[in-house]
Amino acid sequence: MDLLRFATAGSVDDGKSTLIGRLLYDSKAIFEDQLEAVEQTSRAKGYDYTNLALLTDGLRAEREQGITIDVAYRYFATPKRKFIIADTPGHIQYTRNMVTGASNVDLALILVDARNGIVEQTRRHAFLVSLLRVPHLVLCVNKMDLVGYDQVVFDKIKQEFLGFATKLTIPDLEVIPISALEGDNVVQRSTNMPWYDGPSLLHHLENVHIASDRNLVDVRLPVQYVIRPQSNEFHDYRGYAGQMVGGVLKPGDEIMVLPSGMTSHVSHIETADGPVEEAFPPMSVTVRLTDDIDVSRGDMICRPHNAPRSAQNIDAMVCWMVDEPLRPGQRILVKHTTRWAKAIVKRLHYQLDVNTLHRNMSAEELKLNEIGRVSLRIAQPLFVDEYARNRLTGGFIIVDEATNVTVGAAMVVDAS
Repeated sequence: MDLLRFATAGSVDDGKSTLIGRLLYDSKAIFEDQLEAVEQTSRAKGYDYTNLALLTDGLRAEREQGITIDVAYRYFATPKRKFIIADTPGHIQYTRNMVTGASNVDLALILVDARNGIVEQTRRHAFLVSLLRVPHLVLCVNKMDLVGYDQVVFDKIKQEFLGFATKLTIPDLEVIPISALEGDNVVQRSTNMPWYDGPSLLHHLENVHIASDRNLVDVRLPVQYVIRPQSNEFHDYRGYAGQMVGGVLKPGDEIMVLPSGMTSHVSHIETADGPVEEAFPPMSVTVRLTDDIDVSRGDMICRPHNAPRSAQNIDAMVCWMVDEPLRPGQRILVKHTTRWAKAIVKRLHYQLDVNTLHRNMSAEELKLNEIGRVSLRIAQPLFVDEYARNRLTGGFIIVDEATNVTVGAAMVVDAS
């Protein structure tokens, strides 16, 4: 079975946590004792129904306020597919959590309250999903039970969102009317909305095609570890371990190692389960070469005529994640794939208003939760692709030199 990672987003009280609780409950992915605990808490809070949102809102502050603050990860499986859910916060001050939760997902699920329609947070989250190049988006028009399952209400919201989506980069969009509280169109098709002829949410999640989303053209294997066993039996063994983040590798293929530029051929590809005949994303593999060439952690294995850019000047879209603002002249650390490097912030081009898409060209700093285009000068070359080409070799994190705290997430726009 393959794995689908998806993130939920939307405004506060749109029902994200309830929807995830309903998915877990209706797909029988929770234990009896978990359900009993939720039922007890629901009764203690005075609800006359089982509040399934309590399955995901694990922090005490979340339960007290009835909102999601942190990114909550949940796991479940059906006979067709395994799932990892990132339940991301809706509050504007938790944009950094939203970016963190959605940065490596295959699909984003944005909820809209049918009573309120498209609001500022809906556009904000849709823009972030587009910025993060999430390949699939589902707009769930929730709480249809509170508008009498009215098709006119649904159609109006759908058309308004489709109009906004034309300004964004969203390759695949599905719009589904649901009621998370009542279970309409979540796991089973709803009899209350005979006018809707599309799939239920779970059916769409089970069948959305994600295999072609990954870049299978550009071979990229960042070396995480060099394996040299000390036993006499394997004294000649030298393997280079890492996770494939692009392309397909097979024994016999010619490869090049960056930064040295030395070439060789693949002799063997191994996994924890034994040898394989090919490696592709997101497999974790150990590659052995026919020649003894110098390869270290942080190096990049690629094809001789299809290499990433070796860059020290990088323009990137940065989401700033801490209270102390980002300013030109600041010294930082950058972690890109398996490589660390020192860097300096050369220039802040603009700060982007994610609600209006307006560029503030006069901005002098990036504050907490703000996004902007920044130029960096890296002390040693990084092997990058544009984020639009490969989200893994095109993304990196920014770390504070003094505290070792992650202070920003960045997406490569241009590099030289």
